[in-house]
Amino acid sequence: MAEQITREDALTREGYRHACHIMLYGDSSAKLFGKIPIKHIVLMQMRFDGLLGFPGGLVNPSKESLEAGLSRELHEEVGVAVPVGVDNHVSSCLSPSSPRLITHFYIRKMTESELKEIERAAVAAATDHGLEVLGMIRVPLYFLKNGGGLPYFLSHSFISNSRAQLLSALQHCRLLSQGELEKAVRQAEQMRRTNSGDPH
Repeated sequence: MAEQITREDALTREGYRHACHIMLYGDSSAKLFGKIPIKHIVLMQMRFDGLLGFPGGLVNPSKESLEAGLSRELHEEVGVAVPVGVDNHVSSCLSPSSPRLITHFYIRKMTESELKEIERAAVAAATDHGLEVLGMIRVPLYFLKNGGGLPYFLSHSFISNSRAQLLSALQHCRLLSQGELEKAVRQAEQMRRTNSGDPH
């Protein structure tokens, strides 16, 4: 479990690197197969290493603010300028997987048309497309038979603490209920065990 610290405390610590990432999301009226409500769009990305993560990257707070650095990273990864402010900041944590790294997480709500524009620009204009970022993806927030949808998605491999950030953000934004999140995590763990050949 990542140790949470304040944004202010994070910026006073010397000898640490800072990684800023953001969940861009919005409401949607679309329906899968014309009947299953999508309800919300949540964007993540497939990284160059085959792991799932959120847009963003390393920021040097001695040269730019965390938010300016995150906006710069977003421009490189999604091809459009997305303003990010301190009010979008949700958490700062000491990374559980990398020593002397602090991860900062942000959330920004956008309109469905703005999110679709980001998806288009990520392919057409982003300098990192096909290199550091293999593509933007939407998180399926619905449940299908046999664990399809969110449970299957959660059974994939995520970079660092981005899976925990996703689950926390979905609860923070009330996009899913606590019961739905627990069900998805439980089913995902069952799938992981089944796929690894572990009967327990």
